[in-house]
Amino acid sequence: MQKTFTPKSADITRKWWVVDAAGKPLGRLATEVATLLRGKHKPMFAPHMDTGDFVIVINAAEVEVTSKKSQQKIYYRYTGYPGGLREESFESLRERRPEAVIERAVQGMLPKNKLGRKMIGKLKVYAGADHPHEAQRPELRKVEA
Repeated sequence: MQKTFTPKSADITRKWWVVDAAGKPLGRLATEVATLLRGKHKPMFAPHMDTGDFVIVINAAEVEVTSKKSQQKIYYRYTGYPGGLREESFESLRERRPEAVIERAVQGMLPKNKLGRKMIGKLKVYAGADHPHEAQRPELRKVEA
């Protein structure tokens, strides 16, 4: 009988990764980032624990989408009031807050519970090429287009 492997908190080492979003498809970028946040790239992955790394996404304003999604993709949010359903197109959201596009795509690929909320806290997204995390000495991670 095989027992479930549970890594100890002391065993988990968290690295910092930098992912450049310039010219990359949104979905492929988001899956790579979600994999790093969950820790599925590590041999000690456990689905019930947060074994993932920190991820810094730069150039979020330059992320691409395929076909006509830039005109047709709609983001919805609800204010909490009657008749409070708000919608915004991909282009206007990317223009107003480019970080939100990547954050929402990645969050949709993480667990919908306390664990997922803890994982999304390790995601840092920046519209431009600069980020304030040089002290953590992040490594560059290539994402295939």
